[in-house]
Amino acid sequence: MKGLWLENKQLQLCTNLPIPEPPPGEALVRVLRAGICNTDLELLRGYYPYRGILGHEFVGIVEQGPADLVNKRVVGEINAACGKCRFCLSEQPTHCENRTVLGIVNRNGAFAEYLTLPIANLHPVPDSVSTDAATFTEPVAAALEIQQQVPISPEDKVLVVGDGKLGQLVAQTIALTGCELLVIGRHRDKLANLEERGIKTGFADAVKDRYFDISIECTGNPEGFAIARRALRPRGTLVLKSTYAGALTFDASALVVDEITLIGSRCGPFKPALQLLAQNQVDVKHLIHSRYPLDEGLVAFEKAQSSGVLKVLLEIE
Repeated sequence: MKGLWLENKQLQLCTNLPIPEPPPGEALVRVLRAGICNTDLELLRGYYPYRGILGHEFVGIVEQGPADLVNKRVVGEINAACGKCRFCLSEQPTHCENRTVLGIVNRNGAFAEYLTLPIANLHPVPDSVSTDAATFTEPVAAALEIQQQVPISPEDKVLVVGDGKLGQLVAQTIALTGCELLVIGRHRDKLANLEERGIKTGFADAVKDRYFDISIECTGNPEGFAIARRALRPRGTLVLKSTYAGALTFDASALVVDEITLIGSRCGPFKPALQLLAQNQVDVKHLIHSRYPLDEGLVAFEKAQSSGVLKVLLEIE
């Protein structure tokens, strides 16, 4: 089969990869669509020493698996847990000590014609959700994870820093809480997408220092962190939603003095994400910048790394 293989920070299109054999408890999925994520780009830059097929945002059709899933469109949670460690036994499988992670840690990913995942990780896609929209299930779920970790009410003042792919989805999901929300970024056209949905936006100079109850940092860069931090009132909460490819330095003493709660946020719930997509409560269509066939995957990665580009999709069917 064909797939995009990463090794030693070099990406190549391979055409002779073996079709994976699903082990017991797993299903074989034929990939239809996959999205290039910032994590994929950071892996390419050496964020983590991964070797294998990239990709973790996907929609596919089950070809081998349980009868109730065969020939159905599915999306898949990316963490394959062992079911036996302390985190699995305490119902925290995304932190399984022995987990593999689709296209990220010790498990070949979705930028290929086929992949395998545990049956328990798969979720059928409602008929009302298009294949393009369903490709966003994983990042929408990641955005929803914030509300699993931090209660947000209409009385809260919330700042989202970043107008990229993740920031757009975080902003839309947070807006559903009815809170006082401000999203800041650097790109007027991207912010306009949110303004059309009634979300208040601005540039960095729109941020009031020590005003917000919750800041959500979606840029993955030190400047974004600094803005999110200075925006918080004492005893505020700072949520880090992006992975950082490099080192991050900050004033730890100020965090202590202001009693700031610092929270890392990663993978989230798939069922609520699919429900939001089915109910059209999150708009993902405007995030799709371009599409490429798998054969043009290297060109797709070049496009995804271009300034101002949102989501690039690989059409694998």
